[in-house]
Amino acid sequence: MNPQAAQLNETIRDGNPHVYDMLSDLGRAIYFPKLGILSQSAEAKTKATRYNATIGTALEGGQAMHLGVIQDTLSAYEPKDLYDYAPAPGKPELRSAWKAKMLIDNPSMEGKSFSHPIVTNALTHGLSIVADLFAGPGDPVIIPDKNWENYELTFGVRRGAKIVEYPLYNDDNRFNAEGLKAAILASKPEGKAVVVLNFPNNPTGYTPGAEEGKAIVEAVKAGAEAGINVVVVADDAYFGLFFEDSLHESIFGQLCSLHPRILPVKVDGATKEEYVWGFRVGFITYGGDDPAVLGALEQKTMGIIRATISSGPHPSQTFVLRGLTAPGFDEQRREKYEIMKKRANRVKAVLDSGKYDETWGYYPFNSGYFMCLKLKHVTAEALRQHLLTKYGVGTIALGETDLRVAFSCIEEEAVEELYDLIHQGALELAAANAAT
Repeated sequence: MNPQAAQLNETIRDGNPHVYDMLSDLGRAIYFPKLGILSQSAEAKTKATRYNATIGTALEGGQAMHLGVIQDTLSAYEPKDLYDYAPAPGKPELRSAWKAKMLIDNPSMEGKSFSHPIVTNALTHGLSIVADLFAGPGDPVIIPDKNWENYELTFGVRRGAKIVEYPLYNDDNRFNAEGLKAAILASKPEGKAVVVLNFPNNPTGYTPGAEEGKAIVEAVKAGAEAGINVVVVADDAYFGLFFEDSLHESIFGQLCSLHPRILPVKVDGATKEEYVWGFRVGFITYGGDDPAVLGALEQKTMGIIRATISSGPHPSQTFVLRGLTAPGFDEQRREKYEIMKKRANRVKAVLDSGKYDETWGYYPFNSGYFMCLKLKHVTAEALRQHLLTKYGVGTIALGETDLRVAFSCIEEEAVEELYDLIHQGALELAAANAAT
């Protein structure tokens, strides 16, 4: 093992041996080279006052060389904020701005100990880093039965982890904290578990309420008290889009400093929060009481970034930073939130009208981009195909009965027509099935 990796492991083991035990084999082996090209270039940047011949970029006239046909469309920005490589952990000013935003949006994080956010190439990259650092062959990764399919690829296919599902909803159509607790406790033989909590949930658009949140925290704590090391990932991809009386903060804040055997990890980003899907700017943040452990986890995270993408794109980090610090940022974000909330409320009003009750029910939703219908008489895939072929309507089939509808991309005035078409398609399929 590289001595730098061994030193990071020793730091983590000394500060919290449970966190060391959470690391995968790759997580223990990875490190960010202190004596490599990047670190030497960083040193030269401050000391090489005459000539700096360290980094693989081209300079012209004292700034990054660039093409006018590109810079002409980006004239509001200085070349240094676009063309140079961004640091592996991200643009420092952006990291600070995102941390400040997190504290404003999540008062429960105030006074808690957590790392500086590290920039990732959006949310999927952040989850991939978690998988690399903490998930290995056979390790339980616990997710609800209604989940984003990429978890299977990221944790199961890439890392060989064992995907463990529990029902998202209980008999009262609320979050199934008891099911989560049972799944965590069942991982006692392995001694560790990775728990992914995605609120608002994709695909259902559900976020637990305050009491449910407490039950989730207690479920995680019960696992830790049973001797299980629990990595809890708050996948906050749709954070902020809370339309009703639910948790309006990330559960990450409640998990920080909860128990030495619990490592909270917050994965979030500008993707949905700031409506910049193509910018691919995300963040990963670790909770923990020992600054040395947090620092070592940051170094290992930087090692994963260095070994995969080297660093994230600089222009999009600059664009997001400009947005976060612009005078109209909060007002404009609120305007978009209100549009999304009206769409969600319109969907619920249409569904509660009663005219579709014989055709489907729907899973509780109160946030995010999506909702899910539970079809009564036809299969989801057959209906999906029928809607595409006859009506030019796109939906997502999940399993036998569940049809996901993304109301985020449907104008409010078009909502009722959309569900009328889905309903008509379901009636036609049911009639065709009855006739055969």
